[in-house]
Amino acid sequence: MRKPVQEPSSEDTGGGTDIAALPGGARAALEAVLMILDQPASATDLAAGLNLTVAAVEEMLLELQREYDGYTVKAPDMEIASNAGFTSTPRGFELRNVAGGWRIYSRAEFADIVGAFVLEGQTARLTQAALETLAVIAYRQPVSRARVSAIRGVNVDSVVRTLTQRGLIEDSGTDPESGALLYRTTSYFLERMGIGSVAELPQLSPHLPGLEGIEEFYDAGRM
Repeated sequence: MRKPVQEPSSEDTGGGTDIAALPGGARAALEAVLMILDQPASATDLAAGLNLTVAAVEEMLLELQREYDGYTVKAPDMEIASNAGFTSTPRGFELRNVAGGWRIYSRAEFADIVGAFVLEGQTARLTQAALETLAVIAYRQPVSRARVSAIRGVNVDSVVRTLTQRGLIEDSGTDPESGALLYRTTSYFLERMGIGSVAELPQLSPHLPGLEGIEEFYDAGRM
């Protein structure tokens, strides 16, 4: 039976915050960090960030992994396992060691449920105005906010900020003539659209007669 890891004190880790005095101790501190990671972190990086030894972190990672997997034991070891924090019910998430690091993921068995929830939330947050602005940027990139506003006929500053925060568009430098900031779609946009490049976007000109003159109209308006 694996023995619970002995949590280092501030003296063991070279001073600073007394991890052992925090609610749940070192294991809880490690768990808190794992919950906010957006990419795998190695045991060495986690140990450095928490001011713990690598050996202690590696053992706690294995304990947390076993706990999330619903580690089960039979009597008379049940009481020992309970004191160590192990449970008999798997969690909806798991701790994986992938790409040279550790990170918490939702379990593969719940992929359909999680995917439907995430997609539904994203669709609700992406308004019609955002979709229209995104379409203009996708077809006219690199393009400035002023040009997008001219095409849509409304101010798009807040929508552009939203699309940037969502990772769908990004800075593409500045216009050499006006100095205006230009925007383009991101690789994440291509991923969400399921295409390899913007060249694979459907052609809109056959469905939008008169669109070919929008650039001349916009340029005339600046004179």
